[in-house]
Amino acid sequence: MLKQRIITAVIMAALFLAAIFFLPYQALAALLGLIVLAGGWEWSRLAGWEHVGARLAFVIVLAAVLAGLYTLCGLGGAPSREQIQPVLGLGTLWWSFALLWVKGYPGSAALWSNRVMRSLIGLLVLAPAWAAAIYLLSFPRGGLLLIAMVVVVVAADVGAYFSGKSLGKHKMAPAVSPAKTWEGFWGGEICAALVGVGLWFFMPAQGAHISLLAVLAVVLATSVASVVGDLTVSMVKRESGTKDSGSLLPGHGGFLDRLDSLCGAAPVFTLGLVLAAW
Repeated sequence: MLKQRIITAVIMAALFLAAIFFLPYQALAALLGLIVLAGGWEWSRLAGWEHVGARLAFVIVLAAVLAGLYTLCGLGGAPSREQIQPVLGLGTLWWSFALLWVKGYPGSAALWSNRVMRSLIGLLVLAPAWAAAIYLLSFPRGGLLLIAMVVVVVAADVGAYFSGKSLGKHKMAPAVSPAKTWEGFWGGEICAALVGVGLWFFMPAQGAHISLLAVLAVVLATSVASVVGDLTVSMVKRESGTKDSGSLLPGHGGFLDRLDSLCGAAPVFTLGLVLAAW
């Protein structure tokens, strides 16, 4: 199982890097859109839609939302900060609400466990993250910044895993994810901070001086958001009685099982760079 998981991870990393470095902007936006729609297909089952027609309807609605964001935010050309900031702000605000629901679970399920609310949650999880990633690509060296965001999330995840495994005693959200501990969380934050130092040192902002403190604030907030994303999707999976969102990725489950942390991280990371005038 571990060998299969590693092989799949290596293949995904290679394909991701190849797409970043070799695909033009529009093609990369379309590819990321298809990945998000695949995640939407998986989410439709978590939302409780069993009939194929209902699941397709959810994916079509998600596609329409992505198309709307692409147009309204000017993502097809040179999007301005004024166009994208409301979407990034909404995405960040959503994760704040999601954190409250995670902490209140299972009691909070009374507020969101019906199919319509779970479908709305799916749109809020997936659509702002896609828009944030596409906008990030419009930055100077945007591909490298997208890679940096992924590295922050992976570093936090790896740090949390090993810290939690060796030191973990205090449960973070036992009703949602019993394996997650506060010791693991802080280990992940430390690893994310180290990545932040590297980001500040090796990728100075274009035309602006940004302090190390500002970069650390962005990456630490991103790391926290990635944990909230993971826990939120885990909460919905637990409520729907599902362990994995799918089985398309051997050793990893479905697309959502890989996207959950990134969906939380993307709006926060991008908004942080915008506010820091990167």
